[in-house]
Amino acid sequence: MPIEIVGLTGGIGSGKSAAAAHFATLGVPVVDTDVIAHVLTAADGAAMPLLAAEFGRQVVAANGALDRAAMRALAFADPANRRRLESILHPLIRAESVRQLDTARGPYALLVVPLLFENPDYLALVRRSLLVDCAEEVQLARVQARSGLTAEEVRAIMAAQMPRAQRLARADDVIDNDGSLAALQLQVEAKHQYYLANLAHSQ
Repeated sequence: MPIEIVGLTGGIGSGKSAAAAHFATLGVPVVDTDVIAHVLTAADGAAMPLLAAEFGRQVVAANGALDRAAMRALAFADPANRRRLESILHPLIRAESVRQLDTARGPYALLVVPLLFENPDYLALVRRSLLVDCAEEVQLARVQARSGLTAEEVRAIMAAQMPRAQRLARADDVIDNDGSLAALQLQVEAKHQYYLANLAHSQ
């Protein structure tokens, strides 16, 4: 990799996207594995022929994109289905992440990985890990507000992720996102100055 990489992570609803967006306004190239996954599973996405072959047309929406609700139901119903899904998506996502990082130009790069600490392949790419953290009740409220999922569905997603205490113990750096967007952005700016002083080097 031509530049140093900070791995940004956090539980669902923690505010990763808002933090990444503010880093981007500061001139930091952002590579987001969720964005890559959405591109791969869009109507003309590279993953769609493989997913259709593996799971059948039931996971393909009318427009040719992945039917996320159908796929989520299959994955949560049977761990084997989730492993099959991951075996298709993860190599494609990582390869595209590495390609984007290799061409990134900036003081350092940000790699956004929701399950960073569960994925040694991604951890191996980053110099430092940055956790966006918030209380679990805040996570729950944010995800319900934006997704329409029930509290039980959100809690099931949260339960499948690494516990908050473990994420906090593993992170090199932490942003507390229990407050306002402005408070989050101030912390992003402080971390940016720290990374400029400690990670950045000339291209």
